[in-house]
Amino acid sequence: MPQPPRRTPDVTEIVARNSSARTRHVALRAALGTILIALPFTLVSAGVPNTFLTVLPIVPGLFVLLLLLLQLRHGRRLDVCERVLRTYPLEYRSRVDHRGSDWLLLGTVHTLKLPIRGQHGARTMRALNASMTRRRPRGTQAGAWFAGDPAFGGVLIVPDSGDMLFLQPADWERCEAERTEADPQRRAMATEAGIAHLLEKEPKTIVALGG
Repeated sequence: MPQPPRRTPDVTEIVARNSSARTRHVALRAALGTILIALPFTLVSAGVPNTFLTVLPIVPGLFVLLLLLLQLRHGRRLDVCERVLRTYPLEYRSRVDHRGSDWLLLGTVHTLKLPIRGQHGARTMRALNASMTRRRPRGTQAGAWFAGDPAFGGVLIVPDSGDMLFLQPADWERCEAERTEADPQRRAMATEAGIAHLLEKEPKTIVALGG
């Protein structure tokens, strides 16, 4: 069984690292979308004939910017991760089962289970990178640190890579009875951490930009 790392992750450092990664992600996507939209105008100004192929880059440019706007409008996971880490202690989980990943509008959703040795019925969790990157978390096979309450959600920190993922139950409604019947202290902690309600419900279409 994997042994926990000697040092508990520095929460401040992890949050800062993921915040910087998020800023870079947003800046690169914004720059890419802007360049694609501006490219046809630049080409036409330089004397290139104004044809369908010339203006074609506008379409992917608009898609990149609209998708980024959607993620920023609906994605609040980084701030909530910070609140969770201020509210709950970190617990080492020696096993992280990765059940698959899906490319969705708000990000790549990873389906995880965090079983505890000697216990059954580990809940299936919906996990997204706090930094908004779409890569699969690296190094989870060696275990990871979890903070939160599985019925409400929480944060997973991968020791080697520093990846930070925001987690909530994959089947939110099935956990409603447990959340309702939870003791007042447990509900109060979830409220303080910002995970008492479902966050980041996946929009069905990009029309969600207006909602």
